Amino acid sequence: MRNGTNLMKEFIKGMDVSTLPELVGLGARYYDNGKEQELLSILRKYGADSLRIRLWNDPYSAEGKPYGAGTNDFHKLVWIAEEGKRQGYTYLLDFHYSDFWTDPGKQLLPKAWRGLDAEGLERAVYSYTKKTLEKLRDKNLLPDMVQVGNEVTNGLLWPLGQGEGYDNIARFISAGIRAVRETDASIPIMLHLDCGGNNEKCRKWFDEYNKRGEDFDVIGLSYYPFWHGTIEDLSNNMNDLAMRYGKEIIVAEVSMGHTMKDYKDYEKLNDDQRKGMATKPHLAEAVEYPMTPEGQADFMREIMKRITEVPENRGRGFYYWEPAWIPVPGCGWANTESLAYMNDPGPGGNEWANQALFDYDGNALPALAVIRDFHPKGM
Repeated sequence: MRNGTNLMKEFIKGMDVSTLPELVGLGARYYDNGKEQELLSILRKYGADSLRIRLWNDPYSAEGKPYGAGTNDFHKLVWIAEEGKRQGYTYLLDFHYSDFWTDPGKQLLPKAWRGLDAEGLERAVYSYTKKTLEKLRDKNLLPDMVQVGNEVTNGLLWPLGQGEGYDNIARFISAGIRAVRETDASIPIMLHLDCGGNNEKCRKWFDEYNKRGEDFDVIGLSYYPFWHGTIEDLSNNMNDLAMRYGKEIIVAEVSMGHTMKDYKDYEKLNDDQRKGMATKPHLAEAVEYPMTPEGQADFMREIMKRITEVPENRGRGFYYWEPAWIPVPGCGWANTESLAYMNDPGPGGNEWANQALFDYDGNALPALAVIRDFHPKGM
């Protein structure tokens, strides 16, 4: 399974399956050509070769109730990594440095780190990263790549690492990088921003970070076509970042809808209990491809093509975000406990089911065959 240098020699066809243990536990079933099969086996058959797995510090309430959305603690990480290893996958470990979701709109401190000053947070990041990797090494499960922070465009560990406080941002990220390097210097390190189509924002972030922070290997970008501009915007940004900073480029999160049909009947929630799909109609209308099974397949074909066109062969692949998150009752983006942690009014529910690579009944969609059959030249 290891090491990371081998991972970077191939075009990565990756899948973020972080909710999988919860989905399976709640009864999710997956089918290929009408035959029920284990999810990772189906994805492997369709060319997937790497998994992306998020890690939350302590996704439980004070009473020990899980936060949901995968409840991605260390034990879930091990479960997915072991299953992946058994089937020949590599994996990217995604440290969020929070007890729940992090993204440009929220980077909440883990409960155990509240009240720490910047120096204390730096030590906490280093210690937590190092201890996690050492525990994985003891299980022969060291990751093939590590992502230090998740969508850190607006910083991490708020409020001390928030916004344009680049000194602290670089300080916290560098602590994580040092922990990875000291554990295994061969593991490639990714820094991940959300704004895949916004070159100005990406340039500013990396220019500021590079004045202050430890070196890294890979620029990761999120690209959702209903939020992050056109495919041409993404392509121009990838090309510029690769040449400007001399880094490998991976689209660390990407997805596209296969339908705009509601899935309320599958979730079995009242309207006031569900947030509904992220791809609101007005957003879907602006996307270059229709949200149909064929549109999803065409979108992925073009995304893979654009990644391979990054100069100097620096476009290294993608991770499809949550291809298996079908609308199983009980598996939403947040629950009562996690909403309280975030101080978020909610509601919960599944926002992503129409962007999976399986339909609402768990049947494999045509985009998987496109992923399987794509063979980049020169790799």
